[in-house]
Amino acid sequence: MSQDLVMGIDVGTYETKGVLVTAEGAVVATEVKAHTIIFPRAGWAEHDAESTWWGDVAAISKALLATAGVSSADIKGLGVSAIGPDVLPMDENFQPLRNGILYGVDTRAVDEIAEMNERFGEDYIFNACGNALSSQATAPKILWIKKNEPEVYEKARWFVDATTFIVARLTGRVVVDHFSAGSHHPSYDPWKRQWNEELNDGIVETSRLPELAWSHEIAGEVTAWAAKETGLLEGTPVTVGTIDAGAESLSVGVTQPGEMMLMYGSTIFMIQVTDNDQARDKRLWVAPYLFPGTWCLLAGMATSGALTRWFRDSFAAELVAAEEAGGEPAYAVLTKEAGESSPGAGGVIVLPYFSGERTPINDPRAKGMIFGLSLTHTRGDLFRATLEGMGHGIKQHVDMFTDIGAPPHTIQAVGGGTKNPVWLQGVSDISGVPQQVAPLTVGASYGDAFLAALALGWASGPEAIRQWQGTGSVITPNADLADTYAPLHEAYTALYQATKDQMHKLHELGY
Repeated sequence: MSQDLVMGIDVGTYETKGVLVTAEGAVVATEVKAHTIIFPRAGWAEHDAESTWWGDVAAISKALLATAGVSSADIKGLGVSAIGPDVLPMDENFQPLRNGILYGVDTRAVDEIAEMNERFGEDYIFNACGNALSSQATAPKILWIKKNEPEVYEKARWFVDATTFIVARLTGRVVVDHFSAGSHHPSYDPWKRQWNEELNDGIVETSRLPELAWSHEIAGEVTAWAAKETGLLEGTPVTVGTIDAGAESLSVGVTQPGEMMLMYGSTIFMIQVTDNDQARDKRLWVAPYLFPGTWCLLAGMATSGALTRWFRDSFAAELVAAEEAGGEPAYAVLTKEAGESSPGAGGVIVLPYFSGERTPINDPRAKGMIFGLSLTHTRGDLFRATLEGMGHGIKQHVDMFTDIGAPPHTIQAVGGGTKNPVWLQGVSDISGVPQQVAPLTVGASYGDAFLAALALGWASGPEAIRQWQGTGSVITPNADLADTYAPLHEAYTALYQATKDQMHKLHELGY
């Protein structure tokens, strides 16, 4: 029996997720495929674009069809998203010329950031694109390729991010959405909605950057070659798509000014929709949101799930082994131990700068820290402190949004971290802000499916995602803990300021 379905696929840092959804938003099937991140050296982070980005999309598409027992003819549209902003040089046949250089977790272009700031001026860059340069910026990474891998630079017909690469493979069209382009600092002018010729001068010709469109627009149709690779029907419409954070934000109903998405993924990412395109701060990022006439503020911490994974693998190897042997999940045990630690983790403070830091300090040379240890502390204290450290970072951001006149009135929490009750409650207790958790936390792939439905005319507008989602739960701050966390937050903030010079010295020594 035939069905009318849309497919959504999202390529994340450590795994790719896919979903099949009906026109009413009901999930028919899901698939997940794990992959690895490549760390060639300290401060570098890459993906193999061929095997991870494209290979995962092809595999997930075929797996969804098989799991659901549906025909390729049942799939009426496809939406895709992926991590970003990335830099992938590819040739005219959409073949990668090197591994994809990842978003802000890759901090290799420190010298190029300094070079561009010196050449153009920090204030000029900020006024031209609304963003200060950080490890999130893509133009310095393109400049790094130009200086360090000139043969790759010369061969490249295009410099793209992961979503654009996937859509190009599917449809033959090289296009990026305005929300994603808004994260390509300082290449894109978010007010004129076009590439900035002046700020790309000497770095890359804008003709080697993708065409621009909106996330929900149709990029093209699945080609005959892509149909064989993915199992989809030739001619299936494909949306332009977006960065995973945008798709995830949409998936839980963040569409209106004052609504914020807080994503607990491999990194922490925040998107706040605003109706003021002049609300900005050098510690934050700005961009058009997913749809015409919308605007948003963005922020991102460099580690989140990546840090909890490091903790698990470094300090709980026996729990991982027990899980692999059929025992209780390692994270569940660690969360239980953290729950037995008191709020404040016995005075242990963790600076989560284990891969530098993006916002609010924008310091790729920052180092992680575990401070306040004594012989009385347990593994549970340390894991709780790790979770609370990210909570203190989130509070810094909530305070920043408030300071510039854009306080969030609704926070939608999404991602794997929402399954950790100690973490979720700790963030609300530290920040003093309630968090809503949507009933369907499928993730960015669900937002991708909605974009496809929107493109097909199955949904009346962006707000229709609320009908897909329904009503979720709310995490309320414990006001009695405000006095516990206030001095610890003050210490958290002061620790970085007191140690950053030594952090930078370690970086200069190659550590």
